[in-house]
Amino acid sequence: MTIRDDHALAADLASEAGERLLRVRERTGFADPSALRAEGDRSSHVFLMESLARLRPSDSVLSEEATREERLDPRRLGASRVWIVDPLDGTREFSEEGRSDWAVHVALWEGGRLTAGAVALPAQGRTLTTADAPKPPSYDGGRFRIAVSRTRPPEFVQKLAYLVGADLVPIGSAGAKISAVLTGDVEAYVHAGGQYEWDSAAPVAVALAAGAHASRIDGSELTYNQADPSLPDILVSLPELAASLLAGIRDLHR
Repeated sequence: MTIRDDHALAADLASEAGERLLRVRERTGFADPSALRAEGDRSSHVFLMESLARLRPSDSVLSEEATREERLDPRRLGASRVWIVDPLDGTREFSEEGRSDWAVHVALWEGGRLTAGAVALPAQGRTLTTADAPKPPSYDGGRFRIAVSRTRPPEFVQKLAYLVGADLVPIGSAGAKISAVLTGDVEAYVHAGGQYEWDSAAPVAVALAAGAHASRIDGSELTYNQADPSLPDILVSLPELAASLLAGIRDLHR
């Protein structure tokens, strides 16, 4: 087993899960969004869990769709390798016809850090991976764009945008927001409304591999495979903007 193998596995699993979700969308339709969301979550979770059990039987898995008992399994905390997956990030967007800002996350935590990951954006026809992380564009000054939640953008981010001279861009899933930083559609993503490890592990793995900045909003390190998987806030940005964004956040929280 090599690190390259893990990169490829993350990309293959995320991409295949995404293709399956596209077929679920086509087969189920959008007349009953609740049923579509439920089937998408269930089918993608089953595929990823069965695949990892077959291909990496000695590794642990933390999935958004796992039961509470599975999440609290002490064997995960003592494991040296843990796959952190979100079978369907952005279920709301997945159930809305025409929306492409939803994702599948597959990441590997190993020895205290993220070592491999992939974010599939099936409706956009692409997968971002640590095997070939996209190089973020350089910031050339002036106003920039911050990705925020479509439905619950933190009030302080609106104040932060005014303070640093940025525009807010609503995007659906966390994976789609972080991917937008790496593809040049926005320059930063700031969130403080509550998240979990599976919301950010895979996109953060790709962002770090790409050379972007990723941290908590106080500048501290993002940590994974914790007993409590809550990871309530995050900042991902082009590296040139990190210092000014962190300074602005500190000023707003004084």
